[in-house]
Amino acid sequence: MKAAETIHQFYARTQAEAVNTPLNNTGSGHFNVFTRENCKGTPYGRRDFYKISLVIGKGRLQYADRWLDMDAPALLISNPRVPYSWEPMGEQKGWYCLFTEAFLYPGEQKELLDSPLFPAAEIPVFFANKEEEAELADIFARMKREMISDYPRKFDLLRHYLHVLLHYAMKMQPAQRFEQPVSAAARITNGFFDLLEQQFPIDTTETELQLKTANDFSEKLNVHVNHLNRALKEVTGKTTTEHIAARIVKEAMALLRHSDWNISQIAYGLGFEYPAYFNIFFKKHTGLTPLEARGQVAGAAGQPAESAGQTAGPTV
Repeated sequence: MKAAETIHQFYARTQAEAVNTPLNNTGSGHFNVFTRENCKGTPYGRRDFYKISLVIGKGRLQYADRWLDMDAPALLISNPRVPYSWEPMGEQKGWYCLFTEAFLYPGEQKELLDSPLFPAAEIPVFFANKEEEAELADIFARMKREMISDYPRKFDLLRHYLHVLLHYAMKMQPAQRFEQPVSAAARITNGFFDLLEQQFPIDTTETELQLKTANDFSEKLNVHVNHLNRALKEVTGKTTTEHIAARIVKEAMALLRHSDWNISQIAYGLGFEYPAYFNIFFKKHTGLTPLEARGQVAGAAGQPAESAGQTAGPTV
């Protein structure tokens, strides 16, 4: 997959104002805020910055390998790890801001991805009622006014507004998302999913998946593999192997849809010793060969298979 889009590439692509704004325009990190009028959409991929959008207008969000049709005002929070795209449908309004972790936590060793805002396998979209929409729009409008002000400590104030926005999003989530694990099984399960998700997305053919088996994860978590399996079964109803396989299939689907890698490259990137092993694994879990899955995507898009990246090596 493509490398993560940088802030400067974002400005060039969108022709947004402040194209020449330096990366550290706040003194520590980067921040900017814009309106969404004339939004032309966002291509599928990862960014090397965070983005929070108040989306007013219909459209389709693709987050990782899932689609969500949005037809009501919503707060959307993207993060650098997960690729996404936005396809607008009709008139677009609202606001968005982009920022780096260095701006949000200057001089601190903290990560926003540790926040409950980013639970594994959930789309960070929070639908807003009329009152919430008005309050969120007011926060963005205050940010916009502050960006052009002469107040010498404006970035401290903007950082405060950003924290308010993030807390507002957390308030909009169901309470159960913020319940802390109280059992050993829950803690082990959370540790497993953290390790699993940290390996994705695969965005270069020069690396390969390191943790591929239940034993790999149990060693990292410093627990016996049987204990890990019992914990996952208790909390999720599925085994360690089932979760690993499902996540690899999910990533394989994303690579087949959105990269021009051949099947051999995808197989090696996902940690398979031989492409034939990947073919067998993929068909076992999906009922299709990788080429058939890629062909379906090309057919749905009305393109010949070759234009969808169907350039498999001779082993497939």
